[in-house]
Amino acid sequence: MAKPEIEPRILKGFQDTLPQVALTRKAMIRTIEDVYSSFGFAPIDTPALEYAEILLGKGSAETDKQTYRFPDLGGRDIALRFDLTVPLARFVAMHINELGVPFKRFHIAPVWRAEKPQRGRYREFIQCDFDTIGSDSILADAETLLVAHRTMTKLEIGHTLRVNNRLVLNGLLDSLDAADRSVLILRAIDKLDKLGEEAVRQELSDAGGLTTEKIDSIFRYLSFNGAGNTEILAGLTDLLKNSERGALGVSNLRELLSALNDSGVPEGTVSIDVSIARGLDYYTGTVFETRMTDLPGIGSICSGGRYDNLAGLYTKRRLPGVGGSIGLDRIMGAYEELGRFTPRASNAQVLMTLMDEHSRSASLRLAMTLREGGFLVDTYPEVGGLGNQLKYGNRKGIPVAIILGENEVARGVCAVKDLITGEQQSDVPLATVNSVVGGILNR
Repeated sequence: MAKPEIEPRILKGFQDTLPQVALTRKAMIRTIEDVYSSFGFAPIDTPALEYAEILLGKGSAETDKQTYRFPDLGGRDIALRFDLTVPLARFVAMHINELGVPFKRFHIAPVWRAEKPQRGRYREFIQCDFDTIGSDSILADAETLLVAHRTMTKLEIGHTLRVNNRLVLNGLLDSLDAADRSVLILRAIDKLDKLGEEAVRQELSDAGGLTTEKIDSIFRYLSFNGAGNTEILAGLTDLLKNSERGALGVSNLRELLSALNDSGVPEGTVSIDVSIARGLDYYTGTVFETRMTDLPGIGSICSGGRYDNLAGLYTKRRLPGVGGSIGLDRIMGAYEELGRFTPRASNAQVLMTLMDEHSRSASLRLAMTLREGGFLVDTYPEVGGLGNQLKYGNRKGIPVAIILGENEVARGVCAVKDLITGEQQSDVPLATVNSVVGGILNR
């Protein structure tokens, strides 16, 4: 009895990755890794699965609900990581004595959240995190934004960095006698871009328990947005002059902007946005988001901030941290929308054709010579007609083809065809093939 055919399908919120997308993603990851490394960050890795108690209660009630959690075969309560920051806190608590401080790490890996899929947002996605552990310095905060700016520049993404400080927000809540409801209120404010003023006012009233007068005070504070950084700092200084935490937050913002200016970040790239709170509970100081200028509706493509108490969940040693995370899949979604994917389905630079059995050995040797010369070579796996082989190369986006038949082998030459322009150079001596191919690729 024949087995029933299984319908090929994938879970909602998950995706297959075709070569064209994978090649763009791999190139993007290489660029990100190069930038992270240029600032002295070193790679680490942590398990995809953790004990549930390690992850739950560390991000927010929302991320707890979105966490994939289940018992394993041994009955242990385990969960898939929902971000890379909480596992980092566990990691440094276990290894900081051998790592030393400050410790600068990056981690590029998938995470999982059972949230509603939407544009540029999936249930399985890749985060590209970088963090500095063990430093309270505002210079570490500034470097975090510099890494974000440098990465976006290298990826040729027009962007703006929007920055705030949780101490500023906490100072505002102190003045409203609402510090005990800070998490609920900050999460509501963080949704302003997404939900609009009316919905946020309603949430501040329902979930935050604020009076109309206090909600009006919050929106007076939010009205600072749209002014220049200097004007916002002046307004915040006056508004929060009676709050020690608020005044410290304003001072930190001023020092942060000064450090970024000293580092050569172009004017207008960084702006204070007093509405940014970041929804996760562990942020304590600087918070930031990065928006694409060409596609602002895609949301933040790189965000993060300072979290001074997160590692305290696992160790008594104080380990302040600051970092950011690049949303690779969100950028990929933006690339698709903007038509910026590579049309190539292969990373090969050269197609080595196989013309006949007599020339097969010489073709395989020449392919290895090209590889030793640093080229990426795809050897066609079967002897066959030249037309079909060139169609294969064109379909894959391979720019150069080498044609080596029995007659060419006898004369020690080959033909080199530019598959982009259609031009062909015949009787190229085998000893010079590498330089000829290099000339075409570097044109």
